[in-house]
Amino acid sequence: MNFTQTLQHELGIIRQAGLLRELRRVEGPQGTHLRVGGGELLNFSSNDYLGLANHPAVREAARAAVEQFGAGSGASRLICGSLAPHHELEEALAAFKGTPAALTFGSGFATALGVITALLGAHDVVILDKLAHACMVDAARQSGAQLRIFRHNDLNHLEDLLTWADTRRQAADAARTAPVRILVATESLFSMDGDLAPLRELVELKDRYGAWLMLDEAHATGLFGPGRRGLAEAAGVSDRVEIQMGTLGKALGSAGGFIAGPADLRDFLLNRARSFIFSTAPVPAAAAAARAAIAVVAGPEGEERCAALWAHAAQLRAAVQAAGFDRGVAGPIFPLVLGDEDRAVRAAARLREAGFLVPAVRYPAVGRGQARLRATLTASHTAEEVARLAAWLPQISG
Repeated sequence: MNFTQTLQHELGIIRQAGLLRELRRVEGPQGTHLRVGGGELLNFSSNDYLGLANHPAVREAARAAVEQFGAGSGASRLICGSLAPHHELEEALAAFKGTPAALTFGSGFATALGVITALLGAHDVVILDKLAHACMVDAARQSGAQLRIFRHNDLNHLEDLLTWADTRRQAADAARTAPVRILVATESLFSMDGDLAPLRELVELKDRYGAWLMLDEAHATGLFGPGRRGLAEAAGVSDRVEIQMGTLGKALGSAGGFIAGPADLRDFLLNRARSFIFSTAPVPAAAAAARAAIAVVAGPEGEERCAALWAHAAQLRAAVQAAGFDRGVAGPIFPLVLGDEDRAVRAAARLREAGFLVPAVRYPAVGRGQARLRATLTASHTAEEVARLAAWLPQISG
């Protein structure tokens, strides 16, 4: 087969498995109502949890940055692209997260890839939660470290793997070979199941074995804790998490990823994280927008928006439980697991016909046979809009 025939054959296999994906063009800004295909859909698909992507202060910050700094950054930050908005954002992130320093990347995926491959090599061990995001999985594989997976939120299984890794480290120490570093990596709020990591217990366990923890707070930043810094703050363990990871494109309404932690971590990544060193710096408008969003999140309006989001979540949670979909979610992410891929696609299509955008999520984003609709809430939704979606849940489950 020639090149085109090969692609057509592979696409046929994807289509036959019910896994074909297509882009859906949206006309207009991100929000609770989207213009799609000439019509309007009530949007329950976004990770813009606090409704900041179209917030006036965030938009104005982006506009002002374009006026002052232009549309692009020109090069990687180590060449000529380390513009003032990037530094100001990192200072704001460090203050918000309560860490000495922070470093931003072009995306969350690039963040995980840069950090894990910089820190670990063939002599080391990385232990991932089974449901950790694909960016962590790919980064662990590319690092060359020994990769082990523990059953989702199963601390007993994690301890078994930490015991194995510690034995390996002791053997290396006795043989005076390269020291073995042990990294545990997990999400705090899991993106597809909506549940939380048992963070206090996990921190106790990794400390007991001298491991490091990389905590992906992508979906928890802005939502948890008295300062809305994330689950680490809510659990009171921020100072015991070596690497706090997050994204700027969810509750912060912009784009990009970041690491917060010790100043030495920032300096090390500046010199070793290839996805940082060899990438053109993010556009200044995105950095300025994220900085403005942090100010909103950390202030009284952030508290009000977060309270509105939790009220919507409690409202939908009751309906989800009544419809038989309950999976112990603890945030604004509601997985409506249907199992069969085609069934999930058909359910999403029915909801679109009814005026809702709720995406079907299929393998490889979730395991085979675990296809689902993934409904997400934002502070910008109204109680009436949430009730409209809730009324449709029994028809989806039936």
